[in-house]
Amino acid sequence: MSLPELQSFIARHERIFLLTGAGCSTDSGIPDYRDRDGAWKRPQPVTLQAFVGDELLRRRYWARSLIGWPRFCQARPNATHQALAALERRGQVEMLLTQNVDRLHQAAGSEAVIDLHGRLDQIRCLGCEMRLPRQEFQQWLGELNGDWLQLDAATAPDGDADLEGVDFMSFRVPDCPRCGALLKPDVVFFGEHVPGARVERAFAHLGRADALLVVGSSLMVYSGFRFAQAAARAGLPIAALGYGRTRADELLTLKVEDSCAKALAFLLEHPGAPSTSLKPALRDAAGLVPGASADVRSSSS
Repeated sequence: MSLPELQSFIARHERIFLLTGAGCSTDSGIPDYRDRDGAWKRPQPVTLQAFVGDELLRRRYWARSLIGWPRFCQARPNATHQALAALERRGQVEMLLTQNVDRLHQAAGSEAVIDLHGRLDQIRCLGCEMRLPRQEFQQWLGELNGDWLQLDAATAPDGDADLEGVDFMSFRVPDCPRCGALLKPDVVFFGEHVPGARVERAFAHLGRADALLVVGSSLMVYSGFRFAQAAARAGLPIAALGYGRTRADELLTLKVEDSCAKALAFLLEHPGAPSTSLKPALRDAAGLVPGASADVRSSSS
């Protein structure tokens, strides 16, 4: 399908529910997970069960994170993030639900955002639920493992680094300073439940949308794909922008295989005027859908 058709799709709708994935952030230097066929490019990310149950794996995880975090946190929004923020300023975004954990949509100026899989710039205690900034934890890790800071490795998708061939048993990982329990990134690992209130809030906004636009996601992860399923059941038109196969191909009204930044550039070139028919209160509301349940970040349904 052509770019004019995508432009027409966006122009026709005033309450677009945006669902974004890793393809939005590749131009910011953050690698994605899958190839154009939806297959893994690298080993599947760590599961919650493995993180909690395997001390050596936790040491390896945090060692890779120590090395990869400085480069990850320097990533800046690219033209895709900027274009979607511009679409919100036009008054056409009901909600942006992102599967990314990099917070680049917010950095670009988007305000109506739900981080479906959490945020990597925050640490959570599995015991007392205390949160602390990732940058503060980075300093703590560095003080305990100063020699590791001299290592270098390529950036990986989850803010870590492809660090191999080293003895991770010497790496020191601190526990929660308040209760002594394990600390983990405040993101949803594979096999972990997406918080129910977050899922309910997203479905509430989808229920008020008049279209779904998927940007930079293969939707192979069920926790994201289920929103395309729900949109299709509700009769909403669904468009997808990005390269390769998606899990929702059979549900799509429109599919554009092109660069996200290129295809959305018109939003920056011709920003237009905000829609007056979309009430701010409707756009910003965060109501709940009775009976909606928590979801699991999984590659299958």
